[in-house]
Amino acid sequence: MERKLRQFQIDAFATRVFEGNPAAVVPLDRWLADATMQAIAVENNLSETAFFVPEGGAYRLRWFSPGGEIDLCGHATLASAWVLFELLGHAGRAIAFDTRSGRLVVERDGKRLAMDFPALPAQPCPAPAALLAGLKRQPVELLAADDYFAVFENEEDIRTLAPNLAELSKLDRRGVCITAPGRSVDFVSRFFGPKWGIPEDPVTGSAHCTLTTYWATRLGKSRFIARQLSRRGGELHCELRGDRVRIAGYAVKFLEGEIVVPD
Repeated sequence: MERKLRQFQIDAFATRVFEGNPAAVVPLDRWLADATMQAIAVENNLSETAFFVPEGGAYRLRWFSPGGEIDLCGHATLASAWVLFELLGHAGRAIAFDTRSGRLVVERDGKRLAMDFPALPAQPCPAPAALLAGLKRQPVELLAADDYFAVFENEEDIRTLAPNLAELSKLDRRGVCITAPGRSVDFVSRFFGPKWGIPEDPVTGSAHCTLTTYWATRLGKSRFIARQLSRRGGELHCELRGDRVRIAGYAVKFLEGEIVVPD
């Protein structure tokens, strides 16, 4: 038996195609087997493929990278909400997703979509040898939450860093985020997740749950414009609200089609 499914590819944190972070979005009326969803994610070979099912007035949302299911993803949540609002006729101002990281709400913010995510503060930590070997530079500060966060002096440090991904893949956390003050924005970053099959993530919404808390303390304010300096690049509007972080951005559709999978 085969099952035909709609699939969308959305560029999140982008105002035009070929920018931001592409995510695949597969709406479902009932769940596929976990192995099938994982195989679709591998086939898509994007940093994330999102699947959602209507459930109790909200949606159950799950995210799969090529390396496995993950606990929190910003850009694929933004992409899923955009599909529901713009293509699937969701009525109302907000959408609630139930996820491994609790309930996440996405609402319209003018032409942007704004996500309500948990704040994930990082703590100072010693530098693992694989991290220093992977970055090939000594950060001015190192912290850890779900990922390692290496702070550098300036934007040029972030732009020019060329990591040893084999070394970074040895680390015990999801990935490595590097960050520094920005020239034209409040702060900049890049994110590497080779352990999960993601050499460099174009725009990492979930990392901004930690970046926002860090820069709020360092800069003494709560609202930020951030830019991720990957080759594709992406802009995020972030705000710390107590123990939550509001992350807003734009999204555009690149692809709409049909996939055929075993049922």
